[in-house]
Amino acid sequence: MSVTRSGTRVTTVAAQPLESQRPSNVRMNEDGLTIPSELGRITVSPAAIAQIVGRVAAECYGVVGMSLRGPARDRVTQLLPKGRSGRGVLVRSADGAVALELHVVVAYGLNLAEVAATVRSQVAYEVERLTGLRIASVDVHIQDVKRTA
Repeated sequence: MSVTRSGTRVTTVAAQPLESQRPSNVRMNEDGLTIPSELGRITVSPAAIAQIVGRVAAECYGVVGMSLRGPARDRVTQLLPKGRSGRGVLVRSADGAVALELHVVVAYGLNLAEVAATVRSQVAYEVERLTGLRIASVDVHIQDVKRTA
């Protein structure tokens, strides 16, 4: 994209890796997500990715906190303490990319679809930026709505 201001031309280039540079053969094993390379392999723990997801989601506007995952009939919705941001997040490998599922509690009175879309976008961007892994999907489950003080 090019923008011209007062005769000065400013060119903005996206800071995303090229498709050819992104790892496409990510495998999930008992240790985590493994990315093979020419010099060896890199293994990223699902717990590390879950921490990133939880922290990014908690910073999004409208998110009050993370919630335990699972069907509503099997659990009581509760806010998880701030130090446990990785809980309520499921990390899976899907066709050489990462599939994420997170369960959040949203502030009352906000547009739930907008909050979920913001969370999905921010989480996908930050996980891809910080890990270099491709994101297959980000599923946001709104487990509860809470009033904030």
